[in-house]
Amino acid sequence: MANGERIPMLDTEEARRRATERGLPQAIAELSVFRIALHQPGVAAALNGMLNELLWTGTLDARLRELIIMRIAWATGSVYEWTQHWRVARAVAVPERDLLAVRDWRNADHFGAVERAVLAATDETLRDGMISDETWQACRTVLGDDPAVLVELVAAIGNWRLFSALLRSLDVPLEGGMTPWPPDGASPY
Repeated sequence: MANGERIPMLDTEEARRRATERGLPQAIAELSVFRIALHQPGVAAALNGMLNELLWTGTLDARLRELIIMRIAWATGSVYEWTQHWRVARAVAVPERDLLAVRDWRNADHFGAVERAVLAATDETLRDGMISDETWQACRTVLGDDPAVLVELVAAIGNWRLFSALLRSLDVPLEGGMTPWPPDGASPY
């Protein structure tokens, strides 16, 4: 199926109108994912609220958050998520080397205990739907016992796992002019 055929994207003007009616920022109406999600404005508002919290006011380190997102995107084959967050991660100074390494993080010798714990938690959630006791303890050891950080870790993994499913199931196309996947051209399949 060609991108965007499952649910048609709203034209930008209609997406802006619906965003305004729900009190959402106009900027989201430019994104393909919201031009589709705004068919159900309440869902779009909920998605925006979670993104706003996790991206702009959260307590989890931005580099770790982006490694989580990139791992989920890679593991699930979410081209949109990978491509969009490649730019976001680079904007918050995550090195390209780290972004590419999430593809095979277990063999990336430059990742330390923090990255390994968080990426293990991500993989376990994708595979099993939850973080094992052993990995939970590893996360507590490296991230500390702050409940806010630990809750946000689980929420971040869940949020971008949801986004991957949403993006892939709704066949959300990249915005015009964007080149998919990493610069080396590799893909998960």
